[in-house]
Amino acid sequence: MAKLSSINKNNRRIKLSNRYFKKRQKLKEIIMNKKLPLEERFKAQQKLSKLPRNSSKVRVMNRCQITGRPHGVYRKLKISRIALRQLGLQGKIPGLIKSSW
Repeated sequence: MAKLSSINKNNRRIKLSNRYFKKRQKLKEIIMNKKLPLEERFKAQQKLSKLPRNSSKVRVMNRCQITGRPHGVYRKLKISRIALRQLGLQGKIPGLIKSSW
């Protein structure tokens, strides 16, 4: 089990990135638009840099929803390989069986 503080920190980052997503998207469109004057693009760049760092989607880490493990996480399932194996052995995931050869 991961530290509760790191799990909470990641949850805060997720909330912040969702809250500022549209605002960041608009500012990035202005910055990338080469047809606009340089001053306007520079102002948009300054506004973007004033937003909280944790509002960036890049800072969000993929963590297991069950254990909080940061590595070996399946993106579609949002759980780690270890948690997936445990749930599979308990029979809680339909169609998943332990292989043997």
